[in-house]
Amino acid sequence: MGQAGCKGLSQALFDYKTEKYVIAKNKKVGLLYRLLQVSILTYLVVWVFLVKKGYQDTDTSLQSSIVTKVKGVTFTNTTELGERLWDVADYVIPPQGENVFFVITNLIVTPNQRQETCAESESIPDAWCYTDSDCPPGEPVVAGNGVKTGRCLRVGNMQRGTCEIFAWCPVESKSRPVKPLLGKAEDFTVYIKNFIRFPKFNFSKTNVLDTKDKAFLKSCQFGPKNPYCPIFRLGSMVSWTGSDFQKIAQQGGVIGIQIEWDCDLDKAPSECNPHYSFSRLDNTLSGNSISSGYNFRFARYYRDGAGVEFRTLMKAYGIRFDVMVNGKAGKFSIIPTIINIGSGVALMGAGAFFCDLVLIYLIKKSHFYRDKKYEEVRILQVLPGLAESSQQGGIPEAEEAEHPEAQPRGSSQKGNSCRYQQHLEPTRSSHLGNGKVHMEQLQNLRTAEA
Repeated sequence: MGQAGCKGLSQALFDYKTEKYVIAKNKKVGLLYRLLQVSILTYLVVWVFLVKKGYQDTDTSLQSSIVTKVKGVTFTNTTELGERLWDVADYVIPPQGENVFFVITNLIVTPNQRQETCAESESIPDAWCYTDSDCPPGEPVVAGNGVKTGRCLRVGNMQRGTCEIFAWCPVESKSRPVKPLLGKAEDFTVYIKNFIRFPKFNFSKTNVLDTKDKAFLKSCQFGPKNPYCPIFRLGSMVSWTGSDFQKIAQQGGVIGIQIEWDCDLDKAPSECNPHYSFSRLDNTLSGNSISSGYNFRFARYYRDGAGVEFRTLMKAYGIRFDVMVNGKAGKFSIIPTIINIGSGVALMGAGAFFCDLVLIYLIKKSHFYRDKKYEEVRILQVLPGLAESSQQGGIPEAEEAEHPEAQPRGSSQKGNSCRYQQHLEPTRSSHLGNGKVHMEQLQNLRTAEA
């Protein structure tokens, strides 16, 4: 038994099984199946392969470097600063531009500050006082300019005053100018040089035209006809975000410069071009919100003839530019191609499964198609006598009925008579209690013998 089982298993290893298909002549389900096939095929060809380039291996680990330089000069004449010429060293912070740089457009200047005692600004609530006890000495003013000395300073007969502080005096007290100091900065230009590399494909490129003409960058300006001239006018970049330069120059703001590299490396390297977009990043949805705008303070320090230090404090409003670089590169690879084709084939199978559900469950004649698709097979019960005869090497009745020509008529009948007689005796004796059932079986056998 064990050898027979192993032999049957070894033979079964080389068997090939194929499916049996039932063709349903139903136009509605057939039309639905073809529509699903066309839809899946269209999705696979158009969206997966043409739009998303599913046949390519991609690299999104972009390595990038940014270098920025601002150019431009302007002249101002104010009470605090007098006549002054502004160049790049004055209005660009930090001086060596990277992916973030700031251009000053408006200023509040507080000149000649020295470290001494003076009254805190009335615009700071923590500095308000009525008595000296409201100004404990040594306590810093919250959101203020110095440390309290213990005195409450009042003007005239006013009951409320401000605390005296030790700070850089006089403190900043002027409001923001209505007209931007460097309103002509919209004509300044910025040079944005970008190097990129996709390490998976060892592909590198830059956004500057590959030329030996040294005058190219001094005369060109970015535009639709010059995508490889990275010289941008500040006023143009602000206008591309939908903002007015003079308004943003007054209170400051943040401009985002997005450089997108989408490279198809199956094409020539010249087809890999940068795409620029510009957006306003600070909050402008709520009008004059306290969160909109951009400013910070810095100071320039000096010493007088006696060696005493003093400074000029500047509260700078301006435009902060954030340069952001993103990109991906793709190149043909057999692995993603096979994976996406396999996904399409699996979707085809899902379409056939859906049509099967419609055919055997949802339409009117579903029971008819269900009976055709699923065939029930039952094991026939054989009489014990016939089973015993089969084990002893006898030929079952069903087999003789299928092959009556295997033996001559006379010998067949005679042999059958003897064989049936052998089967009837044990059947009659072993099933005596079930007389009715076995008598019917005996009668059927004799009929077959006749």
